[in-house]
Amino acid sequence: GNQNTVSAIVTLAYDCRRPDFFTPHAIAALKLVDAGVISSKSVGAAHGEIGHTQFLPGNVLKYGVGGRNLRDKATALMSTANFLRGHGYRGGPASANRGAIAGWNA
Repeated sequence: GNQNTVSAIVTLAYDCRRPDFFTPHAIAALKLVDAGVISSKSVGAAHGEIGHTQFLPGNVLKYGVGGRNLRDKATALMSTANFLRGHGYRGGPASANRGAIAGWNA
């Protein structure tokens, strides 16, 4: 995407019907800027998602691996696997992992 990541997520935290959901992600985006993972000029999707697999900033902090550079394909895939594992994914058929998959995209 071409939306400013910090601006998009902060706008949603301030002027949205779900501020309780987006406010922690806005704080996480600022922490990612402070850590040098993203910059105040980084761009992403319309709702502040970052990188190849479209993580919200709070999920980057919680599940991102390595340097958390989700624009790097390998890091994005490892972080996505970490997210799914954190939501209960244990391998096997998709039907046995519905909860983990729903954690990614309900």
